[in-house]
Amino acid sequence: MSAEGGTKAIVAALAANTGIAISKFVAAAITGSASMLAEGVHSVADAANQVLLLIGGKASRKAASPAHPFGYGRERYIYAFIVSIVLFSIGGVYALYEGWHKLQDTEHGLETPLVAVIVLLVAITLESFSLRTAVKESNAVRGKQSWVKFIQGSRSPELPVILLEDIGALVGLVLALLGVGLTWITHNSVFDALGTMSIGVLLVCIAIVLAIEIRSMLIGESATQEDISAIEGAIKQDGTSTLIHLKTLHVGPDELLVAAKVGIDRTETGAQVAAEIDAAEARIRAAVPKAKLIYIEPDIQRTEA
Repeated sequence: MSAEGGTKAIVAALAANTGIAISKFVAAAITGSASMLAEGVHSVADAANQVLLLIGGKASRKAASPAHPFGYGRERYIYAFIVSIVLFSIGGVYALYEGWHKLQDTEHGLETPLVAVIVLLVAITLESFSLRTAVKESNAVRGKQSWVKFIQGSRSPELPVILLEDIGALVGLVLALLGVGLTWITHNSVFDALGTMSIGVLLVCIAIVLAIEIRSMLIGESATQEDISAIEGAIKQDGTSTLIHLKTLHVGPDELLVAAKVGIDRTETGAQVAAEIDAAEARIRAAVPKAKLIYIEPDIQRTEA
């Protein structure tokens, strides 16, 4: 995923959520709807998350230092993990609390429910545009992968985070619309409370999925199978050395560390070995541009007796 594509999706989501949050809080104040209040908090959490992703993207571009010789690429993973915590605590848990509180006090119905319905419909439209941007940017790098495999296999956190946030926001808006609509029709605020709690459960589930995926990135993931195959092919391309073993690690979404041990002929001189290693490194970088840290260890090729 290009950083530019991820940033574009983040900015689109931030603009949508900021406007949506303001309208939801106004509607919640007018109508007294718990679903609207929970959705307002949800949008604030989403907007805060997008700010965190932008901060993480900027922090990851800092130059390497003696204390951090491999750079700061993993800052993007750290901030994405914080996003999952914010979504869980502020968004999900608050919505569950607000829904439970509303269930204890079902005597107060909605005031001017039409306002809530209109705001929710407008919010659904805006969120759809935000999701459309995230889908478009994801399709540019997803290839033939299914959406589940794309989210599970992505080494860049931004687009999966925005995709899940936008999908969760749309589903949450539909749940809020159902809660408000049924409360309006039946004059029973239990539906508003249940809609609020459903939003909370949805956000908690999305936050857990995000936390699991980002945790894997934080621990350190290898290159994709496609990139590993390309690196192996680049090493073997000249036919003068054999690949004994290969290790890869993402030190950031767009930066890959490659460590390989290759077998060489015992008759080769030091100058020949150095030239072959330099050539192999150049081929790897050409095949996989994100392979910016390459360490190749030569070993004597041992033939079978």
